[in-house]
Amino acid sequence: MIPQLPLALRWPHRQRFDHFHAGANAAALAAVRALALQAGAPWVYLHGPAGSGRSHLLMAACQAAGLAGRRMQYLPLATLTDRAAALRGVAGSELLALDDIGAIAGDGDAEHALFDLYNRTRAEGNALLFAADATPTRLGIELPDLRSRLGACTRFALKPLDDDERRAVLKTQAAARGIELDDSVLDWLFARYARDLGALLDLLDRLDQASLAAQRRITIPFLREFLRDAAS
Repeated sequence: MIPQLPLALRWPHRQRFDHFHAGANAAALAAVRALALQAGAPWVYLHGPAGSGRSHLLMAACQAAGLAGRRMQYLPLATLTDRAAALRGVAGSELLALDDIGAIAGDGDAEHALFDLYNRTRAEGNALLFAADATPTRLGIELPDLRSRLGACTRFALKPLDDDERRAVLKTQAAARGIELDDSVLDWLFARYARDLGALLDLLDRLDQASLAAQRRITIPFLREFLRDAAS
């Protein structure tokens, strides 16, 4: 059994711009950064599959805006039950990031609430940042005026990193922790574990803790033992 470290030694939260690995998404990163930090920047609509970095960019924008002294809010619509009330209740933010807006599709009350929020935010001179898994025309939004408003945003299709890019990110992040990841370890891991970058980086966090606690290098036997313990 591999010993565990105290929670206090967990690696810091990674949802920041400097931890976003852009790959083919450099233009989206620049636009979101501008929206977070500059009044009057174009509103942005991000869409892409799971693991493409949508939520990462929204949370990074809010963190950057907050550090710059701007009022901000992040609203993960997919996790909320009364989405219409949540959309009506947000107020006063210079930057409001709305994640998973496809969750309101077909909910007439919530769609009208977002339409009103869009117009109110525009009139106040504040900013909205949207993320979804599809373009506005493919979300299933029934309110035509809302589809039109969302379509007027600057849109970016986010592309997940490919395997070579994910491997490079893992090696870079491991090196920042003083960990050397052999290619054989990565070959073994990529053949048996989720390819989602967030899941891989979470695993690296836990491996970092476990290897430090056990005073062992991250090798294939260590990784096999760690994953077996985690599954038990």
